[in-house]
Amino acid sequence: QVQLVESGGGLVQAGGSLTLSCAASGRSLSPYNMAWFRQAPGKEREFVARITSSGSSTYHADSVKGRFTISRDNAKNTVDLQMNSLKPEDTAVYYCAAGWRWGSATSNYEYWGQGTQVTVSS
Repeated sequence: QVQLVESGGGLVQAGGSLTLSCAASGRSLSPYNMAWFRQAPGKEREFVARITSSGSSTYHADSVKGRFTISRDNAKNTVDLQMNSLKPEDTAVYYCAAGWRWGSATSNYEYWGQGTQVTVSS
């Protein structure tokens, strides 16, 4: 069982930056593809970014491309999401996920964290 814990969320003004971090306990994250998703109030959970197990390949949603960057450090067992030029529409609970398959659908990921709130004020 992989337990994921997100941190780094908070309140930031539009145009600001935050870095979210996802840490694992119990097992190594290195075999898993990792992803970040987000869910705004009243909306479905949506894909944000994903990274292969080795970190050699990443993919970002069009809505965050050029502003957000996913990365991982397998030695530290962490996955980060660097978020720059934040917009009010980025406000959501952000979730870290781990899975064996490569894709943007939530069904590709078996393990999920509890989420961390990001609020961007205008």
